[in-house]
Amino acid sequence: MAKQPTVGEAIIARLAAWGVDTVFGLPGDGINGLMEGLRRNADRVRFVLVHHEEAAAFMAVAHAKATGRLGVCLATSGPGGIHLANGLYDAKLDHAPVLAITGMQESAVLGTGYQQEVHLDRLFEDVAEYNEPIVNPAQAPALVDIAVRTALARRGVAHLTVPNDVQVAAAGDNPFEDVGPVRTPATSPVWVPPPVRPADDDLQAAADLLNVAERPAILAGIGARGAGALVELTADVLGAPIVKSLLGKMVVPDDSQYALGGLGLLGTAPSEDLMAECDALLMVGTNFPYTKFLPEPGQAHVIQIEAEAVRAGTRVPTDVPLVGDAAATLESLLPRLKRRTDRRHLQRYQEKMHDWREGLAALESAERDPIAPQYLAAALDRVAADDAILCCDSGTVATWAARHWQIVGGREFYLSGTLASMAPGLPYAIALQHEYPGRQCIAFVGDGGFAMLMAEFHTAARYGLPVKVVINNNNALGMIVWEQMVLGLPEYGVRFGDPAPDYAAWARGCGGFGARVTSPGALEETLRDALAFAGPAVVDVAVDANEPPMPAKVTYQQAVRFAESFLRGQPHRAAIATTILKDKITQLKG
Repeated sequence: MAKQPTVGEAIIARLAAWGVDTVFGLPGDGINGLMEGLRRNADRVRFVLVHHEEAAAFMAVAHAKATGRLGVCLATSGPGGIHLANGLYDAKLDHAPVLAITGMQESAVLGTGYQQEVHLDRLFEDVAEYNEPIVNPAQAPALVDIAVRTALARRGVAHLTVPNDVQVAAAGDNPFEDVGPVRTPATSPVWVPPPVRPADDDLQAAADLLNVAERPAILAGIGARGAGALVELTADVLGAPIVKSLLGKMVVPDDSQYALGGLGLLGTAPSEDLMAECDALLMVGTNFPYTKFLPEPGQAHVIQIEAEAVRAGTRVPTDVPLVGDAAATLESLLPRLKRRTDRRHLQRYQEKMHDWREGLAALESAERDPIAPQYLAAALDRVAADDAILCCDSGTVATWAARHWQIVGGREFYLSGTLASMAPGLPYAIALQHEYPGRQCIAFVGDGGFAMLMAEFHTAARYGLPVKVVINNNNALGMIVWEQMVLGLPEYGVRFGDPAPDYAAWARGCGGFGARVTSPGALEETLRDALAFAGPAVVDVAVDANEPPMPAKVTYQQAVRFAESFLRGQPHRAAIATTILKDKITQLKG
């Protein structure tokens, strides 16, 4: 008689039935039953061993963001599970379907204060849409199905935690006698997304407002991914410029005749101008959180296409919420729109964008020494393939990527958008290199973020993944420098100083390519060498630590606060002032 599979085996087999082919994680004695399940299903589900559970969660998030499929991460009981939390919040806030599976102490000792006893189901109450312990072997298939279905349907986090003894128990066995009118749950690994199309009356109401607008605008977010051509067609019909959220950067190409770039502190001046003067705003697949940059209430009629009804109207008063899929909604809306023959509104913003790009190009100078971070981002943009995937960290590096990394061809762009966590760049790139082995997967990171999870470069080397890491190294927590100064405070506790870590040596020690670049003349060739290298590579670039990530428009109050930080003793005020002056001179020359 064949041996009955254990709960651990049954859980992994059920995930395989759902189409899960990869689990990111780190073993521990709290999940040995689940690890045995992975071993016995190794022909169907790949286990990716990481150095830190936070990286496993980030990898699962990246997998989910890029593919739309479920990302899965695994951690042991107690501290292992705790380490998942940051990555899981990244999934929650950016609406990525992720399942976290954790271990738990044996059921007989729960509540006794046993070694590493942490009730992870309670810890994850806020982050998870579905959050259950599996305490009876008979529960396993049904709870896996419900967890997966919930994560996919609600585009968020599901969490299952499994006691050690339950993991190794025979699957399907109910050790207890039924005392009520119940039977063991029987479910199927099936979920179909609902077709979502707004009502005809709502579509017509939206069209009526857009058709009479004189200064229309479109704000597109990541929810419009896959509908970029429809967004551009809508822009063409309305004569409306397109602004993109940072997460939605890849929805529409940056060289589109309608694109004005991003919005907010990392955005462009034309985008800000448009939001300040538009009389109709069509929001497509975005819940843009920085309301300061959106039209004032009452200024413009707002139509918001949003998949989740609860999110429609949470940022600005919405005249017509269109609850539906972005592509399906635009397909239904377009026949109701009238083509705007007056193109002066669009042309004016095209001219503004031309001037903005010229100003940015001037800052990408190879003549600057120390290396300007704008030049680093532009050089990377030039040498990368047209289908490259850029995974960006949070911080000043996100500013340079937002403005100087261009979405062309089949390029993609990922970062921790709403959580804005440091350190996901490298784990994201590793996950996506697993998924897309034939494409360039580049982690564009700051030195602060890279240092947090740099051990995962060894993970890339161990799996033979040709991930490329480009470090924008200012030897500081660069964004915090400027955030302190814009409050009128001199910087404090934000520069790492000496000795400076040798990240290139770490890369070589892992068997990869490692190079440090300190002069602009060597940069582009070194980047090309790294991209051509067959394995993982690190290019550590020493950039000007005193280059400020200036907002598109500096307000009077920001300028005053900046000056106050100088007067209060900003220690690098001379170097910062010199850099800002060089920027202005360079732009004037351009």
